[in-house]
Amino acid sequence: MKVQVLQENISKTLLVCSRFASSRVQLPVLANILLKTDKNKLLIAATNLEISIATSIGAKVIKEGEITVPARVITDLITNLSSGQMELEVEKESLKITASSFESSLLGMNASDFPSIPYEFALGSLSIPSNILIYTLSSILFAVSSDETRPTLTGVLIILKEKETVFVSTDGFRLSQKKIKVGSAKEEKKFILPKTALSEIVKLSSGADSVNFSFKKTDNQVIFGIADSVLTTRVIEGEFPDFEKIIPKDLKIKVILDKEDLLRAVKLASVFAKDAANVIKLSVKSGSMEIFAESSQSGSQRMRVDAKVEGLESSKDGFLVAFNYRFLEDFLNAIKNDDVQIEFSDPNAPALFLDSKDTDFLHIIMPVRLQA
Repeated sequence: MKVQVLQENISKTLLVCSRFASSRVQLPVLANILLKTDKNKLLIAATNLEISIATSIGAKVIKEGEITVPARVITDLITNLSSGQMELEVEKESLKITASSFESSLLGMNASDFPSIPYEFALGSLSIPSNILIYTLSSILFAVSSDETRPTLTGVLIILKEKETVFVSTDGFRLSQKKIKVGSAKEEKKFILPKTALSEIVKLSSGADSVNFSFKKTDNQVIFGIADSVLTTRVIEGEFPDFEKIIPKDLKIKVILDKEDLLRAVKLASVFAKDAANVIKLSVKSGSMEIFAESSQSGSQRMRVDAKVEGLESSKDGFLVAFNYRFLEDFLNAIKNDDVQIEFSDPNAPALFLDSKDTDFLHIIMPVRLQA
């Protein structure tokens, strides 16, 4: 293999691909990046067996060939070179890198040891505008669980329907659901994708117009096509919880208030809540909501936020409920609009959190049970 490429092109791609390389001792080749010529392009790929990426960049191909080289080493080398043309040449099982006033020989491994991964994306798949997908994933990824003992909760449930696609995440204490009016499935399909893969999709799609993806049931994987990149991820096996049963139906109290006012109140309350198991209390009264927290070590705080309140029975004490402040912060940071709508039924029942201008999004948070 002998190719000429621009440093600014290959360094950008190496920085992305190196995130997908693995340091598994059992399979040393997984710590490597694959370099492979493809007509007038250079293909760069990496995988950790759960997620893989393959990206092609323009190149002048003088001689066809392929090699794998350590991801960290080649990335550190090339990203620190000056911009401009450089040459890569394979000599037996080493890669010679030549640029103006620079020369290096990097030991590699035979490309035949590199796992087989998809390098191309098949047409006829579902296409989602990247701005819609980025907004959708930012609305649900924060509620994914990090508990590896419950694998299905460490991913996002995606339901493909004929005219819409539904994204759902939960960690057992909260749940996010976002629907988008994009669909192509003649029959409903469901699969769970790892959070790590979807987080990478957000990063990769920021400069793209759209994201295409298809579900390969036989291989138990989903393939994404984003500009010149193909990202493949395994599907998490197992049953996702029946989230429809969790969504509260019998809601009595509705509160609408300014998002920034509520976020400021939650952050102020968190100063004291950090010493009290992260618990803050919300007291709903006619025309307002009070957010307060107290700590036996630091003191206490209380803030009133104006609100439009419906369904509250006349009561001197109002409606009192408690939450983990981090859950409220995550939700408020995820929504884009100015107002937030919260609906309650009982202090110990799940509360419904809505973006007042996005009817296709809902969030549920379990309250903290208050001692009598």
